[in-house]
Amino acid sequence: MVKQRSKNEAKRQQILDAAIELFIEQGFSATSMDLIAKNADVSKQTVYSHFGNKDDLFSASVECKCESLQIIDLSLHDLSDPHVILLKLAKNFTDFLTSKEACAVHKICVFESTTYPQVSDIFYQAGPLRITNEVTLLMESLHQQKILTIENPRYAAVQFLNIMKGELWMQMEFNIKERISPEEVDKYLRDSVDFFIRGYDTLSSEKRV
Repeated sequence: MVKQRSKNEAKRQQILDAAIELFIEQGFSATSMDLIAKNADVSKQTVYSHFGNKDDLFSASVECKCESLQIIDLSLHDLSDPHVILLKLAKNFTDFLTSKEACAVHKICVFESTTYPQVSDIFYQAGPLRITNEVTLLMESLHQQKILTIENPRYAAVQFLNIMKGELWMQMEFNIKERISPEEVDKYLRDSVDFFIRGYDTLSSEKRV
């Protein structure tokens, strides 16, 4: 039986959808709560009843987008094949990183960081930090199940995510028109996952000791 959303939940999602679209198209400073209310077809009072201020709404918008992309499934119990798990994570993370929404928010943070420094902090807390925390939990599980030897899961999570950014992220950050092909990206991710696993392989770690 499919659980139906309450009217309250539906209104909240309606507001989030309108806010996400406006933040992406117009940036943080040019997007007002009045405009969000108008585009969401609700009253301004309704917007404020769900989200205390624009900062809270921006944070919720980023969190909503991260959740919708399902970067990692923390409910996974079978981690016996780290190649499969980590490659899926690498591909999902790359899809998120190169998505229209993520690129737009990154630009917002860069262009508005001087006037609205809180925007970068909000995005970091709701996006990158949230993802890093989730990947840290995965690394802890891989270590606890003795699949990989990861004594510092936090470091491993940061290493993994930064390795996966690769050349494509640099090209996007500098807005390079000619970018590496999807085939090259796929090969890079596969090689990088293999590289990461070799570094934290249990047998390899025992040999180093």
